[in-house]
Amino acid sequence: MRRAMPWMLALALLVPAAAFAHGLDPASLALRETAPGRFDVRWRASTLHVPGADVRPVLPARCRATSAPEVEDGVDHVTVRWTVDCGPEGLAGETVRITDLGAAKINAVLSITRLDGEEIETVLGPRSPSFDVPAHASRADVVRSYVTLGIEHILSGPDHLLFVFGLVLLVSTSRLLVKTITAFTLGHSVTLSAAALHLANVPSRPIEVLIAVSVLTLAVELARDPREATWLRRYPWAMAILFGLLHGFGFAGALAEAGLPAGQIPLALVSFNAGIEIGQLGFVVVVLLAGAWLRSSLSELAIRSTRPAVYAMGILAAYWCFERVAAWLV
Repeated sequence: MRRAMPWMLALALLVPAAAFAHGLDPASLALRETAPGRFDVRWRASTLHVPGADVRPVLPARCRATSAPEVEDGVDHVTVRWTVDCGPEGLAGETVRITDLGAAKINAVLSITRLDGEEIETVLGPRSPSFDVPAHASRADVVRSYVTLGIEHILSGPDHLLFVFGLVLLVSTSRLLVKTITAFTLGHSVTLSAAALHLANVPSRPIEVLIAVSVLTLAVELARDPREATWLRRYPWAMAILFGLLHGFGFAGALAEAGLPAGQIPLALVSFNAGIEIGQLGFVVVVLLAGAWLRSSLSELAIRSTRPAVYAMGILAAYWCFERVAAWLV
């Protein structure tokens, strides 16, 4: 291939996270005020966790539990619900914290709904595990939180990144690559928005299977003789927009978990989408820059490493297909 480079090195960055394949989703803590100072609490976290990490919410000291916790065990998540009384002042001016986010290497979405319907949304992470509850939510907080969530989601999704990685391998010219990446962006933006606004409701299990199939399809195409003028090689942008529709439903899963703040839905949706694009384009730029440097200094290795990288991509995608079909049918 004209754009051959040592892709095995880039694949090595994706494989360690592949075993989880979005299993370590962001945790979420939702507090809904039902009476002055009284809150219904919902804590949701993945059943997968890093050994030794104790990820749990810590509410202000003045918040006392008024009900026993109710635990709901899901397939890959556990949900705990209880109620607290934080006094007449509520949560304003207090600090809400999530422990061990750094050890678990995940984020946590914090949602606070006041009695008057105002929502505060933010994302806590290893560098900012606590949040000082303000009197009123700001638009800047919404933008920062949802851009961060979008970036974290795309960069923690090896299936999505591997598909973009395959597009870079497939396309031989910079102009066509821009067109193809733009088509992929358009595709997943449409379905992400539709799902977030409840205009389309598609079960997550079959979507996850089809996302794995999209990566496998791309790997099979890359394994063919590049001199064959197949439909996918002539019109990669068409394939990108089609599979982008599937990936958009996958992105919507993280956004559904975070929720959209009342009164600021368009801003949060645009910010989340922008975060995904920033992460995606950053990944493409890093791969292209690394490939250009390695191609100039290790051209012989670059030529030899392309086909093993494609096979590794196909094997990983096939594994995801079997794994997700099995999880769907159980």
